[in-house]
Amino acid sequence: MWILVFFDLPTETKKDRKAYAQFRKQLKCDGFTMFQFSIYVRHCASRENMDVHMRRVRSFLPEYGKIGILTITDKQFGDIEIFYGQKEQPQENQPLQLELF
Repeated sequence: MWILVFFDLPTETKKDRKAYAQFRKQLKCDGFTMFQFSIYVRHCASRENMDVHMRRVRSFLPEYGKIGILTITDKQFGDIEIFYGQKEQPQENQPLQLELF
């Protein structure tokens, strides 16, 4: 399973920029990687593990802005077509993660 977090946060004031930076930092600390500027992804080994990380994201949502959380299967993620301009880019291999708790 994959979790995708989409966000559009305000950056007009110093307080807004700090909240934006803090949100991104917390996503990275929870194992998310940047897919695009405002889209972060994380692979989860099971639905239970996915639920844990979704709860964590909900726990540090910023006060303002729009945040979306989407979950997809490995197969769906593998079907993504990525382009830079008109040139299709080869997809990176899905990470193999070993999680020990």
